[in-house]
Amino acid sequence: KLDASLIRADFPILGRQVYSGVPLVYLDSAATSQKPNAVIDAMDRYYRTSNANIHRGIHVLAEEATGLYEAARKTIAGFIGARTPSELIFTRNTTESINLVAASWGRKNLKAGDVIILTEMEHHSNLVPWQMLAAELNLRLEYIPGTPEGLLDLSVYQQLLELSPRMVAFTQVSNVLGTINPAKEIIRMAHSVGAVTLVDGAQSVPHIPVNVMDLNVDFLAFSAHKMVGPTGIGALYGKEKLLESMPPYMGGGDMIKKVLLRSFVPNELPHKFEAGTPAIAEAIGFAEAATYLYSQGMENIAAHEHDIAEYALKKISQVDGVRIIGPGADQKGSVFSFTMAGIHPHDVSQILDRRGIAVRAGHHCAMPLHEKFKLPATTRASFYIYNSLEDVDTLVEGLAEVRKIFE
Repeated sequence: KLDASLIRADFPILGRQVYSGVPLVYLDSAATSQKPNAVIDAMDRYYRTSNANIHRGIHVLAEEATGLYEAARKTIAGFIGARTPSELIFTRNTTESINLVAASWGRKNLKAGDVIILTEMEHHSNLVPWQMLAAELNLRLEYIPGTPEGLLDLSVYQQLLELSPRMVAFTQVSNVLGTINPAKEIIRMAHSVGAVTLVDGAQSVPHIPVNVMDLNVDFLAFSAHKMVGPTGIGALYGKEKLLESMPPYMGGGDMIKKVLLRSFVPNELPHKFEAGTPAIAEAIGFAEAATYLYSQGMENIAAHEHDIAEYALKKISQVDGVRIIGPGADQKGSVFSFTMAGIHPHDVSQILDRRGIAVRAGHHCAMPLHEKFKLPATTRASFYIYNSLEDVDTLVEGLAEVRKIFE
């Protein structure tokens, strides 16, 4: 098993004290994870020794930078089990990856009346792009409902598949409920009716083993900053044939093979979708993050978080007035969204903050899901590789203090 105390030593920010000596307990990794020395050092090393633009120059720095950037692509493609690095497109984040698919694949392949299936537990990043496209092309959006326990109702999904959808897009792990959805089964069912599939992997790729070949997913979107990597960079995996058939998403430098005054010829994969100077240092940091997680073992990370989830579910539930939304520990990751009777989530978060405990309060970019549970907002504690059972105890003590203050 992982030793969280040893792992914490790799993350310099976790040694920080806040509010005059109060130690930081970071429980907001679902929003963004902290960064280990290996990632920070890799990006710093690039800027100190090899900083140059890529794919254009033939001087030594340009060749070094290009090599590092393309090696990063290979590393990240391998991390998710892609068949070839050319199936891995660098984007700014999960949001841009999904927008790329909606704008490029969607505009080319969809027409008025076509059906897209989403779920009620989607992050806004996997709702709004499809809503925008639906308004533009007069598409029909249908939703797999969630059960009161926070699971997807696959019996309704089976009925929706009778509508012959063109796209099924869903989150593998809910950023609010922590629900781990049966992605492989959902994809298999979608393919059985000829639908293309997209998985929002923002909350799954950092926490559980994800292999795109095993899933047989058509598109997978994820972000570096949620998997101990830097902000400002993410990735889109796409099957090569699909990516080859799609038009460019943005125009500019590096995404072209030839430009005339009245026409252009797009570049080959993956460069066709990477217009302009990319986030080079961030790509290097992204690869270092993937290497760090791989060295710990994704199965070990998943097991570590499962232990925390079981413990947290038991302990948090014992706090007077707390209601956790979402399924049991066997069907969820280490994300806990909850309410405290009579206390606004923002107040809960603020009081915990004064004790050094960082949690999230709000709708977590999932307003429709909160409306389903008739909640304006929740408090969310999310655990990761560097958290321990002791962090759960600290949270529970903080919640007891919140209750005491309001009583």
